[in-house]
Amino acid sequence: MKKLVLSLAVVAFLAGTISTSFGQVPDKQSVKARENLKEEKKDVVVAKQDLKIAQKDSVSEYQKLTKESEIKFKSNEKSIADLRVAITKNNSKEQATDQKKVSLLEDKNNSLKKELADYKELGQTQFKTFKTEYNRDQDQLAKELKDFKIL
Repeated sequence: MKKLVLSLAVVAFLAGTISTSFGQVPDKQSVKARENLKEEKKDVVVAKQDLKIAQKDSVSEYQKLTKESEIKFKSNEKSIADLRVAITKNNSKEQATDQKKVSLLEDKNNSLKKELADYKELGQTQFKTFKTEYNRDQDQLAKELKDFKIL
């Protein structure tokens, strides 16, 4: 009977030891999954930081564009005023046509002002597109004002 109790105690001890040791060793897949999770968390943190930097850059670029545009608007308005004075001094038959052309140029200048004021931050790539088109339109208006000839 002592042998039986002793045998059962040894078997119970071995069973307990074996069963607890299975949960202790992590398998390779769970270790890789944990490592991947850590890497992904780092990537998310980096992406958030990049987004904040991009937003700050976008805001500063927008402010820079606004300041540059104000200078161009003032220059355009001065050119328009000079053209209006030159048209009124020149008493030609085409004075009404010239006034209409200058009014159209003034409307373009005002619409560019409104477009810039109405712009809302839509993202870095969309801002770059907006900025490119806006600068092109503004340069075209400046060229038209420069090339305007009084008939």
